[in-house]
Amino acid sequence: MPLPRDRVEHAQPSTGHSTSTAERGSFCLAVCSCGWTGPARRSRDLARRDATRHTAG
Repeated sequence: MPLPRDRVEHAQPSTGHSTSTAERGSFCLAVCSCGWTGPARRSRDLARRDATRHTAG
C-alpha cells in the first residue's frame, strides 16, 4: 500500500534504489523504491540522512 504523500522531495538515487522524502503532517520520513521506510522525523535533514544511509549500506 503506497504511503500518502503531502509533499515529496527526491534524493540522489544510488545502487539501484530511488529514495525520496514524504511528509505526514509535521513529520517527514525517507522512503525507497525497494519498500524501505525510515523513521518519522521532525527534521527533513535527518530524513534525508536516513535515505543516504540506506542507499550507502
